[in-house]
Amino acid sequence: MTRARKREAKPFAQMTTEELQAATAEFDREMVAEEFGPLSAGARSRWRKARRKPGRPRQGQGAKVISVTVERNLLARSDALAKNMGVTRAGMIARGLKAVLAAEGKL
Repeated sequence: MTRARKREAKPFAQMTTEELQAATAEFDREMVAEEFGPLSAGARSRWRKARRKPGRPRQGQGAKVISVTVERNLLARSDALAKNMGVTRAGMIARGLKAVLAAEGKL
């Protein structure tokens, strides 16, 4: 089965006044929103997905937010080192945890 091809649209700059009026007639109507019905289930799903914020990319099995108490001076020094290394605080903590696990043979 062959699909009907759309005609290549003529650039607006090359259209005559009559062609421009015909091409833009649909935009002269008012209240076109009243012509639409409720979204289908598929359209509603696509709309929700389009509106969602992108979020963080999943690494490994995902991430878990935790709360940890760290002495202020240690945190300041580790933040400075993380900045010099070009990693985030979370990245620095993850590297430290991996190093400890590797040293204990648990990695």
